[in-house]
Amino acid sequence: MSNQTTMTEFLLLGFSDVRELQILHFVVFLVLYLASLLGNFLIIIAIAVDHHLHNPMYFFLMNLSILDFGSISVTIPKSMANSLMNTRLISYSGCVAQVFFFLFFASANFALLTIMAYDRYVAICQPLHYEMVMNRRAFVQMVASAWISGILYSALHTGNTFAISFCGSKMVDQFFCEIPQLLHLACSDSHLGEVVVISLSVFLGLMCFAFITVSYYQIFKTVLRIPSEQGRHKAFSTCLPHLIVVSLFLFTATFAFLKPISNSTSDLNLLVAVLYSIMPPMMNPIIYSMRNKDMKGALSKLIGWRLFSKNKMSIFLH
Repeated sequence: MSNQTTMTEFLLLGFSDVRELQILHFVVFLVLYLASLLGNFLIIIAIAVDHHLHNPMYFFLMNLSILDFGSISVTIPKSMANSLMNTRLISYSGCVAQVFFFLFFASANFALLTIMAYDRYVAICQPLHYEMVMNRRAFVQMVASAWISGILYSALHTGNTFAISFCGSKMVDQFFCEIPQLLHLACSDSHLGEVVVISLSVFLGLMCFAFITVSYYQIFKTVLRIPSEQGRHKAFSTCLPHLIVVSLFLFTATFAFLKPISNSTSDLNLLVAVLYSIMPPMMNPIIYSMRNKDMKGALSKLIGWRLFSKNKMSIFLH
């Protein structure tokens, strides 16, 4: 019979037991975290204040940045705090909160990426119907459905995960509370329901990816007919990075959730977790904004206005 225990806390995986390397981990994660926050924050502010960007594509992008802002704030701060204080503890309630919010932001993020692919498909392949299809009511409902579906999915997944009984070790072999690693701590046969939910999640994720792929296949067919080389380049420079980010997130997350869990700590586990939990929120501001002429213009005006205001105030004070 399994040694069933009531968990009040878990131990997260540390990157190293050497104090100098713990400080290095803290500094590296701090730089990544601040870079991601800054990039996404600038996008949110630029879109909010520039009325030229008040259209469905940039409304979706602003919501994507909000979700990225939240997603990276769920995992990194706790890991940094543990490295700084030389501890690995996370409370049971803290672990539940990490799982819920990470799943919420990640699932809503992927739903929004799917909606963005549909938006680009209508804009490029059916431009005459765009205003009718993507009216204000429609794109607000689409974004609301992404957020609501994220909440419902996360609540179902989190409730199903923590309804299981944990036995023996409380060591989570990851730098945050990751579901596959939590299932590894479950009592025998008590996590079969969650395995079914994960399998269903992967199936739905692959369906969304297939929809995105088909949408962009139609987009590329249309773009190749554009006589202007500049027009083709602009479309490809927007679409290809989108597919890269979606592919990176989907396949690394799928690998993390479906690969067999070993009893030994693996550097591959950490690498995959960093790829799907940290890299997308960092890359999205660059991919979706810095390569966009309108977005770069809005950011330049925003930063330029701030610098002008600062210089003007400095002159006034002197």
